[in-house]
Parts: sequence; C-alpha cells; structure tokens
Amino acid sequence: MSASRYSLPCGLAALLMAASVALPLAPAPVAGLLARPVALTMILAAALLFALAGSRAPAAIGFGLAGVVVGCAVALALLADPEVAGAAASGFWAIVLATWIAAAVCVTRLSALRPASKAMGRALGLAVPLLFGAFLFFLWEVAVRGFGVPSVLMPAPSAIATRFAASVPTLGEDFVQTFVRSVLSGYAIGCAAGFLLAVIADRIPFLGRGLLPLGNFASALPIVGIAPIMVMWFGFDWQSKAAVVAIITFFPMLVNTVTGLAAAGRMERDLMRSYAAGYWQTLFKLKLPGAMPFIFNALKINSTLALIGAIVAEFFGTPIHGMGFRISIEVARMSLDMVWAEIALAALAGTAFYGAIALAERATTFWHPSYRT
Repeated sequence: MSASRYSLPCGLAALLMAASVALPLAPAPVAGLLARPVALTMILAAALLFALAGSRAPAAIGFGLAGVVVGCAVALALLADPEVAGAAASGFWAIVLATWIAAAVCVTRLSALRPASKAMGRALGLAVPLLFGAFLFFLWEVAVRGFGVPSVLMPAPSAIATRFAASVPTLGEDFVQTFVRSVLSGYAIGCAAGFLLAVIADRIPFLGRGLLPLGNFASALPIVGIAPIMVMWFGFDWQSKAAVVAIITFFPMLVNTVTGLAAAGRMERDLMRSYAAGYWQTLFKLKLPGAMPFIFNALKINSTLALIGAIVAEFFGTPIHGMGFRISIEVARMSLDMVWAEIALAALAGTAFYGAIALAERATTFWHPSYRT
C-alpha cells in the first residue's frame, strides 16, 4: 500500500496508543498498564484497529470506530482507579489523545460519504452529529475526572446524568411550569399577534410604517427590565412569564411575516390582478404560500427565544417550581449537578421544540428550492 493512500493521523493514533503502555498513568507509584492485563489487551487491540483504520478499504471506518469505542472504554475504566482519577499522567492522556485523533478521522470520513439511497443518507446525517456529540461528552468526562476538577466548578457528565435520573419528579414539575405553561402559551400569543399585525400592515401600508418601529422598540426591551414589570402586572405565576415570552417572540414574527408577504414578485401580483382576484384571494393563494419559509424561520427563532425568556423571567419571581427558579436556588446551594440537570432538560426541550417546527416546515414547504434534491 502506498504512503499516499494511508492515513497518517490513524498511524499516529496507533503509535500513541501503543506508546501509552510504557508511560506512567499517575505521578504516584501506581500499577502501570503492563500490570493490568485486561487494559493492556484492550490498548493493544485499539492500536491495531487504529492502524487498520488508516487504509482506504471499505471496512476502515468500521475498524476506526471499533478502536474508538475500545479506547473510550479503557480510559473510563482507568478513571475508576482513585489513584488515576484527579492525577492522571502522560500514559492516560496518550490514550485519550490517540482516541481523539482516531475519532476525528472517522467522523470526517463519515461526513464525506455520499450513500446512494436516501434512507442511508438520512441515517448517516443523524449518525455523524450523534457520534461527534458523544465524543465531546467523553472528552468532558475524562477532562473533569482526569484533572480532578471540583464538582462545584464543573461536574462530570456522569454526575449530571445520575442527578438527572434521581430528580425526574422535580424536573417534570419544573418542565410543566416553565415549558408547558409559560413557553407554549406565550409563544402562541406572541407569534399569533405578530402574524396578525403583519397581515394588517400588508393590507394597510401606512400602518406598516408605524407598526414596524414600534415592534423594533418592543424587541429592544431587555428581559431583565420587563420581567419585574410583568410580575407586578400579572403576578408571580406562569402568566407573567408568558407575557415576557409573548413580548420577545412578537417582533421576529412581525418582521419575518411582513418581509415574506412582500416577497411575491410583481409578475405574480399582476397575474392575480389580471384574474380579478381580490386582496384576500391574493393573500391566501399567492402571498401566504410564498411567505411560509419566512414565517417558519420566525417560528424556529422564537422557539429558542421563548425558552430563554421564560427561564430568565423566572429569576424575578415565581412559585416554587420552574427551571429558572430551580437554577437560581441550586446555584445558591452550590449544587451544580442539579443546575446542569436543569440546563440539560432545557436543551432537550428546546431541541425537541425546534425539531418539531422544522419537521412541520418540511411538510409544509416541501416545494421550496432549499428542499429540492
């Protein structure tokens, strides 16, 4: 096999993995890899798999991924030793570095593949970000535990997952209070108000010239300024948080819908007039279909803004439930694992919300050029 057809990063990963056998695992006298037959066998197997992954054979990516799994397993198993955790030395970090190099090569190769079938393409499009994210969590885990970072500064993902699993009832109550009540209601009100005012501005142009500056003014209002006012107006329960979310989501919907309704070309509008179509016929048959990509763009932007706004608003007064309330309380208690559990819950909820809107957009605007293959 020529050198030009062999992946040098994979060769480097194999050499680093093999070299870790002779390097110390911790500064203190501790049994090395030569005294750990199971770990030694796994290290040598990973080195062999990384070497095989350097070829351009079809199975090379599979060898590389298998080696990455073995390398991650060895690193996590070594961290179970209290003499290694918090004081990891060059031998341990050589294993992590070799695994990182091999993982980067595998993900790069996977992202470059162009499968013939659409199903394989979708599966590959899902596998690449999942593998990338999973390895980032692995690096987070080994960095925190290997360097002995205190949990009050940065808990390990395993500690966060443990706290998440143990706090499911509390997290469920916070999710209902923040997302189901505050976010969804405020999101619906803000998006509906922005959409209706955009239609009015399109129907009566001079109102549009007055509404857009007012909408811009509303979007510039800081959350930390309007949240206490909404609490005074609507009370400490979810209604005040929904009002904050409605204000935040109003302007993106207004601007995007106005832009989308104005996106219809002159030729299309002239054609509708030649058919003697009235304003409402033109709106529903020409302008609204053309504005759907803009409207969904606003819906996707607002899906993240709404969750952020509701959580921040809960810092300024809320019942004893809610993501923002829990974060502020647990930070004061220095319980960072619970704070990160709430952050993980918010990230999962926001991602699912965004994904649902993206799926609805794809089903509605499948005709748009961005979805053509």
